[in-house]
Amino acid sequence: MRVDSSEKIRNLAIAGHSGTGKTTLASALLYTSGVVNRLTRTEDGGTTTDFDQEEINRGISIGAAPCAVPWRQHKLNFIDCPGYAMFFSDTQAAIRTTDGVVLCVDGAAGVEVVTEKVWNHAATIEQPVLIVLTKMDRERATLEGAMASLSARFGREVLPIQLPIGAEHDLEGIVDLVSGRAYRYSKDGDGKAAPSDVPDDMKDDVETWRSQLIEMVAESSEELLEKFFEEGELSSEDLTSGLRRAVRRRRLFPVVITSLAHGIGNSALLDVLVDLMPNPLERQIFPATNVGGEPVEVAPDPDGPLSALVFKTISDPFAGKITLLRVVSGTLAGDAVVWNTRAEQPEKVNGVNVMQGKSGTAIPRLVTGDIGGVAKLKLAESGDTLCDKKRPVHLGWIDVPEPAISFAVEPKSKGDEEKIGEAMHKLQEEDLSLKAGRDPETGEFLLSGQGQLHVEITVAKLHNRFNVDVILHPPRVPYRETVRRKADGHGRHKKQSGGRGQFADCKITVEPLKQGEDFDFVDEIFGGAIPQNYRPAVEKGIQEARRRGFLAGYPVVDFRVRLTDGQYHDVDSSEMAFKIAGSLAFKDAMAKAAPTILEPMMKIEVTVTEDVMGDIMSDLSQRRGRPQGVESRPGGQLITAIVPMAEMLSYAPALNSMTQGKGTFHMEFASYEEMPANVAQKVIEESKKAAAAD
Repeated sequence: MRVDSSEKIRNLAIAGHSGTGKTTLASALLYTSGVVNRLTRTEDGGTTTDFDQEEINRGISIGAAPCAVPWRQHKLNFIDCPGYAMFFSDTQAAIRTTDGVVLCVDGAAGVEVVTEKVWNHAATIEQPVLIVLTKMDRERATLEGAMASLSARFGREVLPIQLPIGAEHDLEGIVDLVSGRAYRYSKDGDGKAAPSDVPDDMKDDVETWRSQLIEMVAESSEELLEKFFEEGELSSEDLTSGLRRAVRRRRLFPVVITSLAHGIGNSALLDVLVDLMPNPLERQIFPATNVGGEPVEVAPDPDGPLSALVFKTISDPFAGKITLLRVVSGTLAGDAVVWNTRAEQPEKVNGVNVMQGKSGTAIPRLVTGDIGGVAKLKLAESGDTLCDKKRPVHLGWIDVPEPAISFAVEPKSKGDEEKIGEAMHKLQEEDLSLKAGRDPETGEFLLSGQGQLHVEITVAKLHNRFNVDVILHPPRVPYRETVRRKADGHGRHKKQSGGRGQFADCKITVEPLKQGEDFDFVDEIFGGAIPQNYRPAVEKGIQEARRRGFLAGYPVVDFRVRLTDGQYHDVDSSEMAFKIAGSLAFKDAMAKAAPTILEPMMKIEVTVTEDVMGDIMSDLSQRRGRPQGVESRPGGQLITAIVPMAEMLSYAPALNSMTQGKGTFHMEFASYEEMPANVAQKVIEESKKAAAAD
């Protein structure tokens, strides 16, 4: 499948909360369009976009994956996104890569945690959003309930363009409010519709919702609003064109109906995506900078110089490395030589492919706006720009979140140390938020991710793909240290051991900074108390000392150092001597600056049934948590709290026990806060014991 016209392409990220049917939707659309000959579901395994063994074993998506659907002489490139918050960086990358978002929302559950995260990220980069209500054949799934949840969170601009015919298990079709026609579906799951008349008992509802749709479309344009006031109506042509403009400009966010289990709504959804969502030539100008870091415009110009964004790599045991990319401008030929702006090196392309999951079909080229895959590129990494060497640019990328949790890792077999490093390098290429490497302070090999499940999945991949088994040690909580008041410090290093001696003397002042400002060094020496060439050595000594910590071996952050005075010797002074003096001055000042330990605080959102609310709140309190609010949701209660990370390391099994496996939670980093003195003292004592044991 290939297209030679950018106008015939639609690029869409399928995103939403876990369990809303994103992967099943991708499979259903592939089936309805004839790309595959059977409908597969996540719970059955074997879906096109959940191809990793861990995805199959666990029944969840853990990485973004592409597929392509032909429909009405168009090519719809979908990127199926994971629904767990800890894998959200892949969702961000997919939204950055595409031109619109298909936001899946469970018809019974309504808006959930990741629903809002997707909505907010799409708004940040001004992507249009179309909302798909999934599982509308399930018990408690109603359009009224779903719309109440959506409107409360996202505003009146969210409105349906389809109504369901029937409800829950009796759902059998939809009414299209734009055309005024009804469509009924057989329950064999093929997803194709037969036109029919609107049921008599729905005509009043159809008229009410259609009038509301017309009014909202009219409000989105001054020209249409004038027509509406003059005529009291919009023509079918004006309604259709006005709706399309409003969706592309993020003035309206249409809602459609589906039942993926029975294929209801599939063909209508594909029609809506072709008709309403933008093609690559209509998207916002892609953010970019030149090699000097200055903003430049990279327009989606089919005749312009090549620029392509790498958004994902797949490490396949058989095919090797597969690089997934989107052509932003120009054309990528299968035999091209491209320039990697980050690596500042050329790279040869040996064929381009249309991707269905990890499987590729060779095509001659990818035109502007198209998405595809290239095998065995040696240099390309996620976020890289491949371009024409004559116009090197860096296309805009995402901010990858810092890891939330770390484990120390050691191989079960001593000979596997080198294999771990090689395997982790490949896994990091395909997982943006995974970090691994040797801790320079402890010498431990650390594996860091967005949560315990994230790390456990990585360990399973090491075993399944690379035959490497590891032992995980208790997670390391990334504490920090800081100062609470201003203090002066004096460092003097003097040593005489025959011949040339060592001498350096410096005076500093430390003072607190706001959270997140890390470290600032200010040289306030006037004159020659310390020669200019020795002053950077003082800062270097302080930097090394602060990374080793003062109270418990954790990095010291959020403080400023002012270098105020010092002494030197014409013969005995050196950079090394001033580096040592800087370290001594830092320690002296820290002892007087009321040092304290900061602990990472996590924002946690727990969804549980009302009957266990008391147990959950009591447990969070025992974990030093601060409840932020309780909100009723369909099927349960959403509890929001701020809890120290150290208290959340064992929360998953505890929550399962308290709720008999029915509770769910999402956790993300919120901020650092000062630790209570009694708890901090325990951390300090444990650190001293560990240091003594070493």
